[in-house]
Amino acid sequence: MKLEGIGMALTDTKLRALKPRTKPYQVADGGGLFIEVMPGGAMVWRMRYRLAGRQEKVTFGPYPGITLADARLRREEAKSKIAHHESPMRARREQKSRATRPGTVEAFARVWLTEVVDKTNSNPRNVRRVVEKDIIPAIGRKRVPEVTPGDILAITDKIKARGADTSALMTRNVLKRMFGYAIARELTTFNPAAAIEARFIATAKSRDRSLSSDEIGRLLKVIYASSMRRAHKLVLHLLILCMVRKSELIEARWEEIDFAKAQWTIPGERMKKDRAHAVYLSTQALDLFQELKALSSGSPFVMPSRGSLQKPISKTTLNAAVRTLDLDLQDFVIHDFRRTASTHLNELGFNSDWIEKALAHEQKGVRGVYNKAEYADQRRKMLQTWADLVGNLITERKIILGRFGKSA
Repeated sequence: MKLEGIGMALTDTKLRALKPRTKPYQVADGGGLFIEVMPGGAMVWRMRYRLAGRQEKVTFGPYPGITLADARLRREEAKSKIAHHESPMRARREQKSRATRPGTVEAFARVWLTEVVDKTNSNPRNVRRVVEKDIIPAIGRKRVPEVTPGDILAITDKIKARGADTSALMTRNVLKRMFGYAIARELTTFNPAAAIEARFIATAKSRDRSLSSDEIGRLLKVIYASSMRRAHKLVLHLLILCMVRKSELIEARWEEIDFAKAQWTIPGERMKKDRAHAVYLSTQALDLFQELKALSSGSPFVMPSRGSLQKPISKTTLNAAVRTLDLDLQDFVIHDFRRTASTHLNELGFNSDWIEKALAHEQKGVRGVYNKAEYADQRRKMLQTWADLVGNLITERKIILGRFGKSA
């Protein structure tokens, strides 16, 4: 493309007099700087130069947004870069790339989830849950470089207030990984989560808490004697009997419960391993579900929220209910129900494969590859035995359960 006006410095008067043509054309200002006039009338400042024997071209932007004086200043800045063997063209591209990168924590977190977590994590749903539930609501609107260690502590302190110290530590670790990636992407130079030592949040340890028979009886007695909502009492009782995770029961829908078959089928999308799981219901569990059905007021959820029948209760509701109890049980948390059932069933001599299937644990190694049995009949009998054992503890302590008393 021919450069016009070589050797003749441009002026604002000359620039305003330039008219579009059927094809783009360029008018030089000097020192490699020129303006390109487009057929539509737009005018853009550009500069040609040579670096390491190669010709390059950098775009400064449109006129009159970029004035003649601005364009000449950028030309001199470009010459300075060239003198230091730097490419103005590459510098401009990197600047535009940074400008289009996600600036807020929420925008960046979603990029990180897609580009890193979904591709490298064996179970990305757990990380996504942490990001959506605890991180974005707290700091999602902040820009990435603005997040401080105080912001991280505020998030973890709120989680610890729910009685979930281990989850608080996991959230800090998720944030540490996320901000590590932000540093790699040159969105920030500081990792606020790495600045907080794990020991200041919680001590990472594997729990081995299992309730004794006496503790199970004492716990149920306190639950049924308390003033908590009737539905909450029944759900806590079900968590003892069914060996499921708290979230799996809280989010349960009535369409999943088959009363005729005495079976609850949890769909894969709500399971930790994305695989549907069958829970074989004892007669006691069926009685509990029957009463919960009557209490659910036509909601599709087994445990509808007080505020809306179209939503289940919050995941923190049961934790809060348990914290109000006058309990004398050291270090007890709701998740201990699963370990408690597993421990007692192992002590009763039940096959460990049946117990692991009831817990929806996937076996690893060669045994996991070849053992695809569901043990439906065995698990049904095993869970009925477990419910009967718990029922005996209730009878021994003369716990008043309510209208389903004898069958529970």
